[in-house]
Amino acid sequence: LNLGCLSQDTPSHPVPGLAAAPRPPVLLVKALFLFLLTVTVFLSTLTPKFYFALTVTSSFISGLIFVFEWWHFRKYGTSFIEQVSVSHLRPLIGGAENSPPAAASFSAGESEASRQNMPECKVWRNPLNLFRGAEYSRYMWVTGKEPLTYYDMNLSAQDHQNFFTCDTDALRPSDTVMQKAWRERNPQARIKAAYQALELNNDCATAYVLLAEEEATTIVDAEKYFKQALKAGEMIYRKSQNCHSQSPQHEAQLRRDTNVLVYVKRRLAMCARKLGRIREAVKMMRDLMKEFPLLSMLNIHENLLEALLELQAYADVQAVLAKYDDISLPKSAAICYTAALLKARAVSERFSPETASKRGLSTAEINAVEAIHRAVEFNPHVPKYLLEMKSLVLPPEHILKRGDSEAVAYAFFHLQHWKRIEGALNLLHCTWEGTFRMIPYPLEKGHLFYPYPSCTETADRELLPTFHEVSVYPQKELPFFIHFTAGLCSFSAMLALLTHQFPELMVVFAKAVSIVSWPIKSPELSMKSFILALLVKIEGERR
Repeated sequence: LNLGCLSQDTPSHPVPGLAAAPRPPVLLVKALFLFLLTVTVFLSTLTPKFYFALTVTSSFISGLIFVFEWWHFRKYGTSFIEQVSVSHLRPLIGGAENSPPAAASFSAGESEASRQNMPECKVWRNPLNLFRGAEYSRYMWVTGKEPLTYYDMNLSAQDHQNFFTCDTDALRPSDTVMQKAWRERNPQARIKAAYQALELNNDCATAYVLLAEEEATTIVDAEKYFKQALKAGEMIYRKSQNCHSQSPQHEAQLRRDTNVLVYVKRRLAMCARKLGRIREAVKMMRDLMKEFPLLSMLNIHENLLEALLELQAYADVQAVLAKYDDISLPKSAAICYTAALLKARAVSERFSPETASKRGLSTAEINAVEAIHRAVEFNPHVPKYLLEMKSLVLPPEHILKRGDSEAVAYAFFHLQHWKRIEGALNLLHCTWEGTFRMIPYPLEKGHLFYPYPSCTETADRELLPTFHEVSVYPQKELPFFIHFTAGLCSFSAMLALLTHQFPELMVVFAKAVSIVSWPIKSPELSMKSFILALLVKIEGERR
C-alpha cells in the first residue's frame, strides 16, 4: 500500500459498503493508523526492567497521593480529590445544572419553613471561662502549650469592645486609653495601657477589670482587682442612672456601665466559687439574676447550676432547671446533662444491666434513660469526656453549642459532679450509645431537637487548640479515593517486588494475563483492520 499517494484533496466518490457512514479525512485516518502501529511496536519491544521500573514508579506516586489524601482528610475532614472534582470539574461538565433543588434534600416530615428556622452555628461566650492570667497563662508556663487559639482571643477582644466601650469614651481620657487597650494584641501593651488609664483616673473600672483578667497570677489577686473595679463601677453606674434620660449618648453610657457592673459581679462570684466560698458565690449569683433579670442571655444560671451541684443542693438545682429548661429557651449541654444527672441520681445506685435485662426497666429508670438520650442527642461529644474515653484540655473562652468545644467546657467543670453520684457514670456508660439508634441520619432529621448542624467541626477546630483532637459527629467514613490509592499503591508495590524477585514466574504470569486480556485487545485489532481496509478502499477508488 502506497501511503504517500494519499492526500486530503482526494475526489469525493462513494465507497462501496461505506455509503451509510460519513468518510473521515484521509490524513486523520492515516495518522491514527500510524499511531496504533507505533504503540504496538513499542509495547512489543519492552523489557522486564521497564515493567519493574513502571510498577515501582506507580507504587511511589500512588503512595504519595495516599499520604496526601489521608493528611487532608484528617485535617479538613474531606477528600481532596472529591473536593476538587465537585468544586471545579463538576461545573465544567454541567453537573451543577442537573443537581436537585435544595428543597428536595429535606427529610420526610420536614417543611421548608422549619428548615429555615434551624439555628445556625453561633459562637457563644463560655459562661464559666477561666482567667487568662491566673489560669490560662499558668498552664502555658507549665506545659509550654498555648491553650487559646487566635480566633478565640480575637472573639474575646470583640466582646470586650462591645461590653466596655461606648460613643462617649472620647470625652474621658481614661476611657479613651482603655478603648485602645482592648484593641491591643500584645498582653503587655494592654496591661501597660490599663496602668496609664489608672494614672489618668483612679476610678477607671475597666482598667481594674483588665488587670484582674490578665495581670493577676492567682485568683486571690484577681479578686482584689475586681473588688476595686466593683467599687468604681458602682459609683459610675449610679451617676449614669441619674442622667441616662438626657440624651441617647447618656443612655448608651448607662448600658456600658451596666455591662461593666454585671461583668464584675459575676467574676467576683466566680472567684468566690474557686476559692471555696460556695454559699457566698451562690448568693451573689442569685442577687445578680434578680437585679438584672433581662440579662438572661449571659447564662448566669449555668454558673449557679454548677455552684449548687457543688453544694449538693439538688432540690435547688431542680428549681433552677424548672425555670430555664423550657422549650422556648435555648438549650445547652449544662441544662440537658444536669437534668439527666438528677434523674440518674434517683436510680443509679440500684441500677444493674443484668437485672434490668431480666425484669425490664422501671418507670424511673425509663425516665433516666430518656433524659440521657435527650442530652446525648443535644451534644453527642460529652459522654466520651465524662467516661474519660478522651482527655480533657482547658475549655476555650467561646463555645459552639452542640459542638466539641461545649462538651470540653461542660465536662471540665461537671465531671466531678457525675463522679460524686454513685452509679451515674455506669448508667451513662450502659445507655448513651442507644441514642444513635433513634437518629440514624442525624444531619437530616433529629428526634427531640433540630438535625445536628454540619458546621460544628470547622468552628470547633478554630476554637480548640491544635494539640487537641477534635471530636467529630457523625463519624465520617474514609473517602473512596483513600481506599483506592491505598489499594493501588499496595498492588503496584507487590507487582514490583514479585517482578524483581521472581522474573521467570512473572513472565509466565504476564503471558497468562495476555491470554485473559484478549477480549480487551480484540477491539484494538478490529480498529486496525477497519482503518487498513478503509485506506485500501480509498486508495483503490483514487486509482
